[in-house]
Amino acid sequence: MFGNTKTTEDTKKPASTPTAGAINALVKGTVIEGNVRCESDLRVDGTIKGKLVCQAKVIIGPTGSIEGEIRCQNAVIEGKFSGILHVSELLNVRETAEVDGEITTNKLLVQSGAKFNVSCKMDLGASNGAVKNADLKPANNGTSTVAGGKA
Repeated sequence: MFGNTKTTEDTKKPASTPTAGAINALVKGTVIEGNVRCESDLRVDGTIKGKLVCQAKVIIGPTGSIEGEIRCQNAVIEGKFSGILHVSELLNVRETAEVDGEITTNKLLVQSGAKFNVSCKMDLGASNGAVKNADLKPANNGTSTVAGGKA
């Protein structure tokens, strides 16, 4: 009772933590112009014009469109993206995607049928300890340019 210095479990809880597995959604027909910041996954089926900073995964659905800059951990693009994209881990470009701009990513997956007109820097970081950057040169079909720095 009095003089008890033990802390209760309630006082040990963090003030606020993002809910594990939570997904924010921007539905079709919604347009946001400006800066967007989120800590959980974000699915975009509407339109964003501006800067998006996400601590987790960004999913641009088939009806989704983002024009501007994205910084995120992982990304899946099924709709349209135009601008600057920084993905710290995996970028997955699906067959329905239309992507234009500058991309920096660690890992890249582009499915057949995607429109992928970008300059792309593969920034491998310290993931394998051997290579800092890699040069990737695709077949010269006029649809994409992929470039990177030398190790």
